[in-house]
Amino acid sequence: MPRDFLKGASDEYDVVVIGSGLAGMTSANILGRAGHRVLLLEQHYKLGGLATWFLRPGGHVFDISLHGFPHGMIKSCRRYWSKDISDRIVQLKNIRFDNPQFSLTTTFNREDFTRLLTSDFGIAPETVKEFFDTARGMNFYDDQATTTRQLFDRFFPGRNDVVRLLMEPITYANGSTLEDPAITYGIVFSNFMSKGVFIYEGGTEDLVARMKKELISNGVDIRINCPVDEIEVAGGKVSAVKTHGRRIACKAVVSNANLRTTLLKMLGPEKLDRDYVDRASGVRLNNSSTQVYMALKEGEEIDESSGDLFFTSTAKDFRTDLLLSRDITSRTFSFYYPKTRPQKDKKRFAIVSSTNANWSDWADLNEQDYEASKEDLIETTLDALSRYLPDIRSKIDRVEAATPKTFHHYTQHEMGASFGTKFEGLSVSRELPQQIGGMYHAGSVGIIMSGWLGAINYGVIVSNEVDQQLTQESSHT
Repeated sequence: MPRDFLKGASDEYDVVVIGSGLAGMTSANILGRAGHRVLLLEQHYKLGGLATWFLRPGGHVFDISLHGFPHGMIKSCRRYWSKDISDRIVQLKNIRFDNPQFSLTTTFNREDFTRLLTSDFGIAPETVKEFFDTARGMNFYDDQATTTRQLFDRFFPGRNDVVRLLMEPITYANGSTLEDPAITYGIVFSNFMSKGVFIYEGGTEDLVARMKKELISNGVDIRINCPVDEIEVAGGKVSAVKTHGRRIACKAVVSNANLRTTLLKMLGPEKLDRDYVDRASGVRLNNSSTQVYMALKEGEEIDESSGDLFFTSTAKDFRTDLLLSRDITSRTFSFYYPKTRPQKDKKRFAIVSSTNANWSDWADLNEQDYEASKEDLIETTLDALSRYLPDIRSKIDRVEAATPKTFHHYTQHEMGASFGTKFEGLSVSRELPQQIGGMYHAGSVGIIMSGWLGAINYGVIVSNEVDQQLTQESSHT
C-alpha cells in the first residue's frame, strides 16, 4: 500500500500553511509559537523550498539556493527562529568582480563601495553620499514610476561601468532589471550596503534541520509529499484545504506557493472578484536561473583568494538582457570552503555557477536537445571557470546542471521562477485577505529584500496578521 503521509493528522487546524519555503516555515513557526494549531503542508519530500540542498554519490552535498544575504538575517533569525540559528550566520568578506570594464575585490559594504566609487571610478564624494542616502531612504510607499535606469541616469549619467558595479549583484540577488521600479533595487542594495554579505555557516541541510526542530518544538504538524489540490471557501471565508483526497478544515490559510498558482489554481478565479483576477493574471513572473554544481575530489582544494562570490562577465557593456540570454556572458561563482560548509570528518570544496535565465529558452526543447543544452551549459561554464582556475577540470569529481525546468519540477513554481513575481505582484498578494477572509499569501513576490531575508520577513508580516485574525475570532466566541 502507498504510504499515508497524512496518517495521524487532525481533521481541523487553526491554520494551514501551504509550502515550506522560508516564508512558509517562518509563518508556521511564529503561529505555532503563539499557541495556534498549525499544519504545514509541503508538496516535495524536503523542507526549504529553494533554500535546500541535495546529495550525490561520493558524499557530495550541494546548496541549491543563492549564496549570500544581508546582515538583517541575523536579527530576523534570532527573533523569529532561534539564537542557535542566528549565531551561525557569518560575513563573506571576499567579493570579486571581473569583466572588460573593471576587475576588483570588495568587502561589499558602504564604506568600501564609497572608496571604490571615489578612488577607482572618479565619482565625486558628495554624489556617492547622495546616492547611498537616496537608496537607503526608499520604502514601499515611494513612487513606483521611477525605474532603476532613471535612478542611475540621475546620479551616474553615461557611466555604464558604475551601473555594472552597483547593479550586477542585485540582479543576481533578486532578478531586478533596469526597467523595474527603482525601489525594487534601492532597498535591496542599501540593505546589503549596511554591513555586507552574509552566509549561513553549515549549509542549508543544517539550517533546515534546526528550523524543523524548532517547528516541532512549537507544535507545528509537518507533512511532506502533500500537494494541495484545492482551497475551499464558504461564506466568503476560507473553510478547508484538500490534499490526498482529505478535507482538512481551518480558519486561515497561508500560501507560500507561487502567487499565480495560489490564486488561479488552488483557489480558482471563480472565487475572486473579476477585477482582482484580471490584475492577478497580469502579474509578471520573475526570471528563472541555471546553475552548474561542481564538487571537487577528496583532497583537492581551492585557494581562498578565489573569493566567496565572484561576479564574472565577458560582455563589453552591462545590459540586463544579456544577463538573461541563452548565450551566457555573465556567471556568478559561489565558492564553498570547508569553513563555510563544514562536513563531518570531511574537508570538501565545491563551486556553484549561477546565471539568470529565461524559461522560454528551455521549456520547449525536446529531450535530446535539452540534454545537449545542459551538457553545453556545463562545458561552457567549465571553460569560463578555467580562465581563473586553469587546472579546475582535473580537480572536479562530479558536475551537473539545473535549468528553469529543474526548478519548475521540484518547486512547482510557474516557469521555474526563482524570485516569484515582479513588483506588481506585491499589491495583489497583500490584498488577498480582502478578497477571501482568512486567506493569506507569503513569498518572494517582488517584495523588497526578496531572497532569503525577504522571504522570512514576508512570513513575519503575514503571520502577525493571521495571529490578529485568530485572536479576534477567539475573543468573540
